[in-house]
Amino acid sequence: MSKFVGNKSQPMKIILQGVIALYLLTGSIKLSAQSADSTKSFRIMFYNVENLFDPFHDTLKHDEEFTPRGMRAWTWKKFEKKLHSTAKVIISAGGWRPPEIVAFCEVENRFCLTQLLKRTPLERFGYRIIHEESPDARGIDVAAIYRSDRFKELYHEAIPVFYEGETVSTTRYILYIKGLVSPTDTLHFFVNHWPSKYGGATATIPRRRDAALTLRAKIDSIGTIQPEARIVITGDFNDTPLDESVYVHLNAKANQDSTGFYLCNLMIPFLGKWDRGTHKFREEWSVLDQFIVSSPLLRSKDGLRLSAKGAEILRLPFLLEDDLVHNGTRPFRTYNGMVYQGGFSDHLPIMLNLEY
Repeated sequence: MSKFVGNKSQPMKIILQGVIALYLLTGSIKLSAQSADSTKSFRIMFYNVENLFDPFHDTLKHDEEFTPRGMRAWTWKKFEKKLHSTAKVIISAGGWRPPEIVAFCEVENRFCLTQLLKRTPLERFGYRIIHEESPDARGIDVAAIYRSDRFKELYHEAIPVFYEGETVSTTRYILYIKGLVSPTDTLHFFVNHWPSKYGGATATIPRRRDAALTLRAKIDSIGTIQPEARIVITGDFNDTPLDESVYVHLNAKANQDSTGFYLCNLMIPFLGKWDRGTHKFREEWSVLDQFIVSSPLLRSKDGLRLSAKGAEILRLPFLLEDDLVHNGTRPFRTYNGMVYQGGFSDHLPIMLNLEY
């Protein structure tokens, strides 16, 4: 009997030794991972979701097009499909984990954002909403969601844009958010959706100029008081990085390698590349969706700073389809003209990679 017991205990001893060794090994791996994770990433995504409307008519807005009886025949089923498609983009873009902040434009209201976070897999990530209703006639707004475990909101403000000669704002607000990335790193964050070229590109230039000057005034007020302010500007500017509104009036240019305070447009390197951009009109891709950062994010060695990956256009395969008319690819949209095809958006999302 004792011999039998001895033979039985020998394998148990080997197993126990293996468990101890595994424990020590995993502990070592964990310590190594903690050491390697001394630099943490912080990612911000921007996405023009192209008409994220609920199917209900708001009598104060011109949203009839996106109702069950409207010209788009927009139903709750299509709305839910749009929510899940948007969530798929955010989760896929994040890789192992979703971005810390996701900014949007063309969202109808807070209800749409609430449904996005409650009726899709995004619910598990604990995102919170920042949104203010704007005076846009169609009812589309800018907004943001953030992971409360990685970012602490301190303050937000809707900044109205007034066109020259007008006393009432009639376009989308600029959303300003101030918060903490870490106990010692404050982020100033702006979400934009500047006036479109509807009515003519030349005729609407002054409107985008007024938006740029409004934003620049706020940037200057922050930079004057805090020369080392970490500022991130994003949005759909309806102009490219080299157009007058962005390049001259906002004064966001390439990296100037200077010691002073300035704005650097991280999207300039994406210009002039065939079949690359964030939005396509006929045969031409353009970079309307942009990330612009203040110079302290470029030169800082301590605290929040731009990572080596910088900014990127997220060309996820399912967001694109073959362009059979103008060659190359094009965004896979919810509608192709007036024909519902259940795609995503006419814009591609962009990502900014920071670290601290």
